[in-house]
Amino acid sequence: MTTTDTRTSDAARALFTASFGAEPVGTWSSPGRVNLIGEHTDYNDGFVLPFAIQHRTHVALAPREDGRVRVVSTFDERTVEASLAELHALFPERRDEIPEWARYPLGVAWALLEASATHPESVTGVDLAFASDVPVGAGLSSSAAIEGATAVALAETWGLDLDRVALAQIGRRAENEAVGAPTGIMDQMASLLGRADSAIFLDCRTLDANVINLGFAAAGLELVVIDTGVKHSHATGGYGERRAACERGAAALGVPALRDVSLDDLPRLAELVDEVTFRRVRHVVTENQRVLDTVQTLREQGPTAIGDLLVASHASMRDDFEISVPELDTAVEAALSAGAVGARMTGGGFGGAAIALVAHDKVQAVTDAATAAFAASGFAAPTIFTVAPSAGAARD
Repeated sequence: MTTTDTRTSDAARALFTASFGAEPVGTWSSPGRVNLIGEHTDYNDGFVLPFAIQHRTHVALAPREDGRVRVVSTFDERTVEASLAELHALFPERRDEIPEWARYPLGVAWALLEASATHPESVTGVDLAFASDVPVGAGLSSSAAIEGATAVALAETWGLDLDRVALAQIGRRAENEAVGAPTGIMDQMASLLGRADSAIFLDCRTLDANVINLGFAAAGLELVVIDTGVKHSHATGGYGERRAACERGAAALGVPALRDVSLDDLPRLAELVDEVTFRRVRHVVTENQRVLDTVQTLREQGPTAIGDLLVASHASMRDDFEISVPELDTAVEAALSAGAVGARMTGGGFGGAAIALVAHDKVQAVTDAATAAFAASGFAAPTIFTVAPSAGAARD
């Protein structure tokens, strides 16, 4: 583990002992992720290219004998408790009775039992304590990190023989039904399948995943995250409205999902739907192509050649999908002005972070430019850091 990992793992253990008066049997962790390119394509059965990052959520665990599950975290002082046997009654109908953060781990426990056809009385109860250094609300998928850590910890503790793709599907179900956020499966797949120095090229329809060498280090490149500090929540309306528009577009063309729509279909679509729906669909269709082009470019030319694709992705999200905000646009423009190879917003939008692919010797210039641009615009100072493609979920 890195120093940060060790510190966060220790924080989970310390919280466990303070909350439950005992020692955990172990800790597990799962990373956040950055999506290099492919935004809002996942729930449209499309293509994405995320990678796991070094920032992780850790969970300390010990079994208990009474069939109950208790969860506590460093970001909420309340201990939330439920019976494993009653989770099926809580989710999804009564999920609002559970604090939102606790729906993630409890939802994973519920979805894990359902997916494995495991009777709650046949497994032990558990105490879980979480600590994380994944920035919350920055578009780095702190939620999938919680889900991944919970899933690998419970699957091992309960002796469930489920592969990583199955665990990712469980995480997505927890987020969709227990939390109420209509997200796709990209985040969970990246968090569970991540590899060092690599991205995961994921087909969200078939769940086929291929490891793509990024070559950042060899090319002298860093991936800089510019966290705007503007918080978002996937459970709020903007995300759901975009998803509904995508479904309208697919229905108008008589296809199962926008994955089945090509660039050549767009003129016909323009005659069938309103202008806003058309632009939402155009983003997804062109973004799918940009993912394919990025993978090909990485394989044939290397990472220094993907900058224009990143910039085009941001413009599409800003103008067609309309999920950017002034802070994100400012971050992208400042990074490019300071010499970044490419830059774009990342994540679900309406806040969060931008990413910039930057030569190592220009990281400070990009940092200074973004900081100055935010100050000049009257925005709160961004948080700026680099991320490295890292390994997926595991026992610590």
